[in-house]
Amino acid sequence: MYDYQFDDDAFAAWVLMHQTWYVMRKSEERKLAKVGLTPERLQVLSVCTDYPGTLIPEEISRLIFRDSQSVSGLLNRMERDGLVRRVPKRKGRRFTEVKMTAKGQELRNQAKERDLAHISKIMSCLSTEEIKQLTQLLRKIRQSVLDELRIELLPPPSWTHT
Repeated sequence: MYDYQFDDDAFAAWVLMHQTWYVMRKSEERKLAKVGLTPERLQVLSVCTDYPGTLIPEEISRLIFRDSQSVSGLLNRMERDGLVRRVPKRKGRRFTEVKMTAKGQELRNQAKERDLAHISKIMSCLSTEEIKQLTQLLRKIRQSVLDELRIELLPPPSWTHT
């Protein structure tokens, strides 16, 4: 891999964010593969654990920033593998609640521990203050893109996390 430079600072930062995301993702995939999960599956299992209300596929989609059809396919595979189950809330209605199984909970607990240790190791190159600054900067960039896409960022209903 090459560390090449660009004349335009904004473009250089953009490319660097893409490269950083790519290598972060690959690193996380390798760590999670050891317990049989992917980053997407861990996200869904974490949402199933942390979400304070009835969790439906559309809500998962909004929480993990994925298209609903992508989440639908992900839930199909996770249900097939015994990690989650979908429970119809009313007969004849499409409204389906997503629940984590005991197997999903066990894998989530194993993966979460590994993932947090991995994240801590990677992020240890930054001070606490730098992590706060990075978080603020990434929020600004995310908001700029959301504005451009005309997507409103809202807190999930009854969510107590900050």
